[in-house]
Amino acid sequence: MNNVGVIGAGTMGIGIAQVAVQNGKKVVVVEVNEEVLNKSKAGLFKTFDKLLEKQKITIEDISNYKNNLLFTTDYNELKDADLVIEAIIESLSVKHAVFQSIESVVRPNCILASNTSSLSIASISAVLLRPDRFLGIHFFNPAPLMALVEVIPGVQTDIKVTELIKNEILSWNKKTVLVKDTPGFIVNRVARPFYGEALRIYEEGIADFATIDWAMTHFGGFRMGPFTLMDYIGNDINYTVTESVFEAFYYDPRFKPSFTQKRHKEAGLLGRKSGKGFYDYSEGVDAPLPNKDEALGQAIFNRILAMLINEAFDAQFMSVASREDIDIAMKFGVNYPKGLLEWADEIGLEQVLVTLQNLFEEYGEDRYRPNPLLKRMVYSN
Repeated sequence: MNNVGVIGAGTMGIGIAQVAVQNGKKVVVVEVNEEVLNKSKAGLFKTFDKLLEKQKITIEDISNYKNNLLFTTDYNELKDADLVIEAIIESLSVKHAVFQSIESVVRPNCILASNTSSLSIASISAVLLRPDRFLGIHFFNPAPLMALVEVIPGVQTDIKVTELIKNEILSWNKKTVLVKDTPGFIVNRVARPFYGEALRIYEEGIADFATIDWAMTHFGGFRMGPFTLMDYIGNDINYTVTESVFEAFYYDPRFKPSFTQKRHKEAGLLGRKSGKGFYDYSEGVDAPLPNKDEALGQAIFNRILAMLINEAFDAQFMSVASREDIDIAMKFGVNYPKGLLEWADEIGLEQVLVTLQNLFEEYGEDRYRPNPLLKRMVYSN
């Protein structure tokens, strides 16, 4: 696959284009907004200059990249593409219009893909004349740095297309995982309790933001605590993903959004990008100090980790992905220190089950119900 098209010159689109061109592909970037197109082009060339300064690429590399890149507003430039990846707004109607526009332009054997993180592959491909050549290829932001790519075939995707794309993306020096077309795929589904249970613990008055973050970094070795990470992602984005997963799972209480995060979003307290979120990032403002009570911190960590492991078990139980791919996804998609199923083996499945059963008995809420696979494995030793 020598010719790759990328639709959308936003952060994700331009990142995917960079990955492709740095792996020897000829890349056409299509963006209908000419101002965005020119800005992204300039930004990518600045990125190449920075990589040159760090001696990660050469002047010859930059020359080759520029020769192999075409920035355009014209879909007709995709006529020679072997693969086209769409990375635009998460709107089903907009994606439908785009794919209908390009399907008649590209060659019959061109594979079409979406970088969607929240829409079903089946729903996007429904308007295509050839849905068998369509699938999801979900990169993580920033695409040039994040190793993981989720490959998501739809119910009509040809198995040969899936295998071809998996091998192609592997050749781009990425780690691929194969995922069933279900809400949130692996990462955005399994990671929900990292945020949701942390917010619940705060709302119950058990601990403040700083203490919960400290518990997860100190006892779990996570790079960021949940509130620091939500501020980094943006409370608008993180809340919207949670809400969409909640709706897509027919309002399963496991994915119930938080009023605390909703109020922060409504107030414009989005995190780092707005200057304030769960924390105040204004100049001269000191970060709040956590309560480093060891017993409290351990209890917080155990509760959130048990919920994460339960969700990983559910993904395996429902055949969303293999055990190996679930662990790979969490390690390389959100930089977890360990795969969750691997972690479960280390601490003992019985301990995880007891934690969940105690929560379920105390609260009586379905969000804490232990997964059947976890129970079966414990009961069968």
